Amino acid sequence: MTVTIVGSQLGDEGKGGVVDLYGEDADLVVRYQGGDNAGHTVVEGGETYKLSLVPSGAVRGKIGVLGNGCVVNPRTLFEEIDTLRERDLDPDVRVARRAHAILPYHRVLDGIEEDVKSEDDQEVGTTGRGIGPTYEDKAGRRGVRIGDLLDPDVLREKLEYVVPQKRAVVEDVYGLSVEDLDDPDAFDVDALFEEYREYGQRLADGDRTVNASAFLAEAMADGKNVMLEGAQGTLIDIDHGNYPYVTSSNPTAGGACTGTGLAPGVVGSGDVIGIVKAYLTRVGSGPMPTELGGVVGDTPGYEEQGEGDNEELATYIREEGDEYGTVTGRPRRVAWLDMPMLRHAARVSGFTGLAVNHVDTLAGLDELQVGHSYTLDGEELETIPATTEEWARCEANFRTFEGWPEQDWDEVAEEGYEALHENARAYLEYISDELGAPIYAVGIGPGRDQSLVLEEPEF
Repeated sequence: MTVTIVGSQLGDEGKGGVVDLYGEDADLVVRYQGGDNAGHTVVEGGETYKLSLVPSGAVRGKIGVLGNGCVVNPRTLFEEIDTLRERDLDPDVRVARRAHAILPYHRVLDGIEEDVKSEDDQEVGTTGRGIGPTYEDKAGRRGVRIGDLLDPDVLREKLEYVVPQKRAVVEDVYGLSVEDLDDPDAFDVDALFEEYREYGQRLADGDRTVNASAFLAEAMADGKNVMLEGAQGTLIDIDHGNYPYVTSSNPTAGGACTGTGLAPGVVGSGDVIGIVKAYLTRVGSGPMPTELGGVVGDTPGYEEQGEGDNEELATYIREEGDEYGTVTGRPRRVAWLDMPMLRHAARVSGFTGLAVNHVDTLAGLDELQVGHSYTLDGEELETIPATTEEWARCEANFRTFEGWPEQDWDEVAEEGYEALHENARAYLEYISDELGAPIYAVGIGPGRDQSLVLEEPEF
């Protein structure tokens, strides 16, 4: 059986911690989309592990798989593996041969395109890791796959085909000289071939590549439990998110099928756990109808830090929750919980349970607001509209909840859910009722032992 972990908002919901929390019974943890633009944080035994590519199950010693829906930067992969080994972990990570490789020219072009878009206020706010350009090459059928790195002849043939195209984009489209770039070798066939042939050899020597679909099916036939780990969140899904302020893949539960080669009936027969932050954050541009304050460069129309009516509250939550991007370090935009967004996420992925994080962050506030619905052109909406332009015109209709005090969170963790203040429980029960899914876990701190487990998912 499988358990699928899905972000229900805009990323940064705490998926890595939930994977770690429920990972004891898993034999394999599989990332099914995204690349090293995803920052997953795991806290175990007082140690903090920040992972951007290696699946979060590595901290528990589980087999990690990067599925065919991922885009993989071999540099990042081996840097993370080496770093974890220095910390006395020995991650067993397998990579799908059908996954696409991020090459240096993808990162360079990502930065150039974002710079050009910023001149016209069209920037998306990417991490600059080359994720979008790699998926673009995948869709354009000119990508280099992990399996290609294992065959030097195939690798050189593919590089000789695609690199001249990338040079032409730099020189003829953007009017830049490759030689003047910070990394001109990113567009040199010989340099790329030598580096990526070595990565292929290292992957082969470590027996790290797999035919993901067959590998996972065989593992499940042998009785192994598989946890499927999504990156980012529902509202930056390229099909179901606020396009164009989206990632280039499908973080929703459907992406677990296409990104691993497991059938929909396999994924659908297991638990799908929606991860919810008790408030809302995001890094990057795009509408947020329940936003508090704003972040210069990300919040549309926001030009001066400190200008919003709720700026003080936004800053307080940001600092209390340490709301800075794991990968980028950028300050996250902060907003009240957005229920139309969550209803959309629950419908798209079919959540069977919820894990709500950062409940402790909101402690001490006299009251909280929740965006219960929207008003658009005089009509009340309970879910997000289909276009980003419409979403940007939505006004949130708020419900007020009484706040809860600071508690001894270690004591609450020891005693269980009933020790949580009644106002916090009322808030959580509202979320559960609105989404039609039970609360499986409540996060009241960053550590594995700082979660209240109400229900264990069934593998």
